[in-house]
Parts: sequence; structure tokens; C-alpha cells
Amino acid sequence: MKSALRALRIGRVLLRYRLDDLLDGTPAERWLRLMRPFVPRAAEPSVAHMPRGARLRLALQELGPIFVKFGQILSTRRDLIPADIAAELTLLQDRVAPFDGEMARNIVELALGRGIDVAYASFDIVPLASASIAQVHAATLHDGREVVVKVLRPAIGKQIAADVALLESVAAIVERAHPSADKIRPREIVAEIENTLSAELDLQREAGNASLLRRNWLGSPDLYVPEVIWSHTAEQAMTMERVRGIPSDDIAALDAAGIDRKALAAKGVRLFYQQVFRDNFFHADAHAGNIWVDPERKADPRFIALDFGIMGQLSSDDQYWLAENFMAIFNRDYRRIAELHVQAGWMPAHIRIDELEAAARAVCEPYFTRPLSEISLAEVLAKLFRTAQRYELTLQPQLILLQKTLLNIEGVGRQLDPGIDIWAVARPVLEKILAERYSPQRLGAEFRKRLPEMITRAPEMPRLLHAWLQQQVEGRHELRMRSADVREIAATLGSLQRRIVASILGVGLLVVAAVLYALEAGGPQLLGVPVSTWIAAVGGLWALLAAWPRR
Repeated sequence: MKSALRALRIGRVLLRYRLDDLLDGTPAERWLRLMRPFVPRAAEPSVAHMPRGARLRLALQELGPIFVKFGQILSTRRDLIPADIAAELTLLQDRVAPFDGEMARNIVELALGRGIDVAYASFDIVPLASASIAQVHAATLHDGREVVVKVLRPAIGKQIAADVALLESVAAIVERAHPSADKIRPREIVAEIENTLSAELDLQREAGNASLLRRNWLGSPDLYVPEVIWSHTAEQAMTMERVRGIPSDDIAALDAAGIDRKALAAKGVRLFYQQVFRDNFFHADAHAGNIWVDPERKADPRFIALDFGIMGQLSSDDQYWLAENFMAIFNRDYRRIAELHVQAGWMPAHIRIDELEAAARAVCEPYFTRPLSEISLAEVLAKLFRTAQRYELTLQPQLILLQKTLLNIEGVGRQLDPGIDIWAVARPVLEKILAERYSPQRLGAEFRKRLPEMITRAPEMPRLLHAWLQQQVEGRHELRMRSADVREIAATLGSLQRRIVASILGVGLLVVAAVLYALEAGGPQLLGVPVSTWIAAVGGLWALLAAWPRR
């Protein structure tokens, strides 16, 4: 009942903001159109004339904090949603009313397994900040250190699970009814949202992210990561060193503090490439609210990182292919860009390289007519990916996450220094990292790391080689092949078989229901119709719905 009421409220909000146009041409849209007269218009008279992205943003804000979080995550998947909607969703503000401080105190005590007075010398029940997943309280340890305690909202896991289940149901309907469901991929969107939210519900995991990032940048003059207090950290509560800084988008405060903004902007770009290609561990939610500036360092400014719930990593292969793509863009080598997309496995091998080269040239050349200081590498990369999608591009979510992060970093950099030449800053950093990464010294270190494993397995090699040669001589060699296409065909045939059986069963039960009704079968009745007839009819309809084709 609660889910039904929640679904009804969501439907009303969607109609108020005229979001039924996202379902144009589907049966659902016709039913929603019938409901329009019974749903009041949004308070703002201009809502109906707003772009669809703005209307969706307002609707998510009205639906509550969890849907705001959904929208924020969705804004990172520019491969799945149109660019105009993604741009609007980035404007969602994750600021909600705090929950009761005494309740937060109880959650901390339960998570740590000891009283608040035992764990902390002081604990402020008035939160410093509040968001959809958690809120933050100031506290002091018994040794005098100032800390902040991040506390999960009560019952937030159940709320998220219920909303995700509802979204999965909606995604299934959209997948069946929407003519562009194969492009929208609603189930994939919901799965991505669920994975990200699940990670954010484990504060111990976030603490692990923070600890690794701190270790990578310990002693650095460029980035400071607060220390995690592990003795006061659990799944529902995380304690970290308290830091003070200026939000990176507060230009007036930075100027008042005497911060060298040009040096800071260049550092921000370098930090991104070092995190991605040197450490393979990057902050993937790097907006101004999570990236502060140390006010004590004026001539040699330093960033302070906060909120480590969303971090990104790439496979070694993706690191290499992405770095090579960046260098090809720097060198305007469009043939190389096309070849790299195919060699990386992002695109099928049957794609014509010359066509892809021409498409890459058409995307990149207009940018090179501008001064280098006005060229956005993130924008070029995003357009390349969108163009490549017409040629069956397949990208991993982490690459899309990286693309979004690069957009954020470039935005912060240009806000700090509007004249920054992103290319001039990025290119030498990337060249240096690649030279170090594939140097003889690095290869020697990797070889030494794997040497024990090689020595351990070396005695087995003669026996394995002899066994293989013996199989060849005796004709006992077996070749086993695995194919994703074959598995997909088998799954399709299995699904088709099940639908055929369900269809036959459904039609049979409906025929039985008609016969029972015509013969006026005896037994108990409901609304003047035998219960047996009802059971047969409902069973038949259920079977036919189960057999309904899905995309």
C-alpha cells in the first residue's frame, strides 16, 4: 500500500512538471494525458515552457533527497541520457533538512559500540551540514584533536531500497513501452544508481577511499586529505580530522585571502592527470563543495579534498588507451584516434577506420581554430565519445565517470583562472607520467614484483609442455570456445520458449474461464461470477502478461 501511494505521488509530480512528454508515443503517455485534468499545474506559471531538463530537475527536488541523489548520479552518465538533461541535473543541490541530533548521537553510539562520552570529549548535536545520505557533526577527541563525525540518516537503507525497487518497476515499464528504450537503457541506469548508492551507504568503505587517497598524497604541497580516525569509524559513522578551508568557487574569499588563483588552477589540472594516470585512483565527485583551498598557503596554494564516497579507477588497459587518445588529440592525429578506439575494444573490429577518422576530424578541427586557452579537452573528449556512439561505441561506466570528473576539474580551473591554457598544463604532465610509466626502470620493477610467481611456476612448465605435446600426437587435444553471441542466442531462445508456453497457458486458462462462465459453474461466487471463473481468468491474464514481449 505504501509503495502504491509513493508511486501515485511520483506520477502526480511528473504530471505537474509536464514530464509525460518523455513518454511520447507510448501507451503510458496516453493514460497520463487522461490524468492531466486532475493534476494541478506547478506553482510557477512558466514551468510548462521550461526545457525538459529544468522540469526534471525541479521534479526531483520536489520528490525528496533520495531522488536528488538519483539525479546527481544520473548526471554522470552522459552516455545514457541526452546532454541537455545531464547538464541540468548537475545543478541539483544536495541540501536537505537535518535530522534530530539526539538520534544522530544514538546512531554513533550503536555503530561504535560505546557511549558518546567515552568515544569523544565533546559531541555537538547541532550538525555542521546535512545531505540526503548523511549529516556531519563537530566533535573533539579526548586528546584534544578537533574532528568531524559523518552519520548515516536513520533507516536510509530501507528508504533507498524501496525507491530503487519502485524505479526498477518503472524502468521495466519504460523498457517495454518506450520506442527508444534501447537507447535510453532504463534498467542499466537504475542499476548504476543502485551500485553507487550502495557504496555511499557504507561509511567504512568511504573511509578506506579517504585513507588510500591520503597515502597517495601524503606530504604533497598540492593536495591535503584529512586523516581518518579508524578507532572511531564504522559502517554507519565515520570520524575524520576537521579541516578548514575556502570553497574553490568562492572567488571573493580566495582573493581576500591573497591566494594565487593562477597557480591554484594549474595545480588542479595537474592533480587530475596525476590521480588518473599515476595513481589510478581519482576523486570522482570533484565539485566546489568537495574541493576546498587551504587559506594558510598563499603563494603556493594547496587544495583540500572532502567527501570520498565516489572514487574512480581504470583498468591498466583503459589507462593506456585513454592516455594514448589524449596524446593523439594533442597531436591532431585523427587516424591514431580511430585506430585506438578499435584496438581498445571500445568499438567492433568491422568498423571502417577511414570513416571513423573522418568523423574524429569533423569533431576536433573546429576546436583548433580557437586559441588553445579556449579549448576544453573534456568537451572534445565528450563529443568524440558521442560521435563514436553512432559507430557502436561501448564504454565502461568508469570512463564516463572520468569524463564527468574532467569536465568538473576544467570548470574549476577556468573559474579560478579564466585564461588558463588547459592543453599547455596537461600535455607535459601526461608526457612525463607516460615516460615514467613505460620506462625501463618501471618495467624492471614490475618484473621483480612478479619474479617470485614466475619462479614458483617454472618447475611445472616442462610437465605441462610435455602433456600438451602428447595430446597433439595422440589426437586428444580439445578446443573449447566461448562466445557471448552464442550465449545471447541461447538466452533468447530460452526466453522465447518460456513466452510461448506462457501464451498457450494464458489462452487456455481464458478459454476455461469463458467455458466456466457460460456453463454457470457452481460453488462460491464473487460479484455474481463463480470464483473458479475468476481464478482461471486472472491466471490467464497473468500468463499473457508474462508472455508479453520485452525489449
